[in-house]
Amino acid sequence: MASHRRPKQPSRARVTVITATAAAAVALTSQAANATPSEKPSKDEVKSKVDKLYEEAERATDKYNGAKEKQDKLEGEVEDLQDEVARGQAELNELRDGLGSMASAQYRSGGIDPSLQLFLSADPDNYLDKASTLDQLSVQQVAALEKIQGKQRTLAQQRKEASEKLSDLADTRTELKKKKEKVQGKLAEAQKLLNTLTAQERQEIADKEQRASRSASDRVDLGNEAPASGRGAAALAAAATQIGKPYVSGGTGPSSYDCSGLTQWAYAQAGVQLTRTTYTQQNDGTKIGQSQLAPGDLVFFNSLGHVGLYAGNGQVLHAPYPGTSVRYESMSTIGSFQFGVRV
Repeated sequence: MASHRRPKQPSRARVTVITATAAAAVALTSQAANATPSEKPSKDEVKSKVDKLYEEAERATDKYNGAKEKQDKLEGEVEDLQDEVARGQAELNELRDGLGSMASAQYRSGGIDPSLQLFLSADPDNYLDKASTLDQLSVQQVAALEKIQGKQRTLAQQRKEASEKLSDLADTRTELKKKKEKVQGKLAEAQKLLNTLTAQERQEIADKEQRASRSASDRVDLGNEAPASGRGAAALAAAATQIGKPYVSGGTGPSSYDCSGLTQWAYAQAGVQLTRTTYTQQNDGTKIGQSQLAPGDLVFFNSLGHVGLYAGNGQVLHAPYPGTSVRYESMSTIGSFQFGVRV
């Protein structure tokens, strides 16, 4: 027999949920229909963002270079201190052996002096503090004890200093790792942006920069400015031989360079040792204004984030940023000029 039981009605709560879900679906469908796809950044917008990221990466690279220089210096200092400690310990052992020989000779001649026996079984510092016992020692033994005591104090100081240097070195290595990761992060972000461009767009940017570099080189040849000095002329000439070498963060030549690596290398060829980073190279000479620039002067841009060599006629010879090579470029296209430095 068929059942005449009335079908169960859906609950009010269930009806409410279904209605709300349906309304949300209609709303989403409507939004999707009316939404406009986000516009792809233009080639110029991407180039501008990439340039900004490269500028930030260069600042981070400079700080990385500074930390690397500090690490190298600390490693040398620690090694020297450890060598001094080793030599000092050998000298101390020799002094103790000499004192032991005196004790043996004294014993053979009639028994070891009680005060010397006390020293050989205890710390010399404590022993020498007991001034009343000094009159029991020979002048030669007193001199030997005082020398040992002085050597022990020197060794203790050297060991403490070496320990502090090692701690500082560990901190510097941690700092170096963080700065390197920051540089790599900025460069990866820039590359990601560049990858949004087509191959043709990337080639157009490269061609434009190449034409600008050739034009800058021609303008340098047209200039007739006298070099800042013989050393400045030599540094500029040396840098010119590196045109075409790639920019690499941390590069100091001769196969690749970053901006301060190129200026440091160029001046080294002229017999002048510059410091490693833009932040320190600004102090490697006398600061001058743009109107005073002469070929061979250092030129700083973007709040000390970049440095190059002034080449004359408003042009700079420099290592620009990753993906480029050492080249000439107009000062007006590099960034915000800060000041020049005559080495």
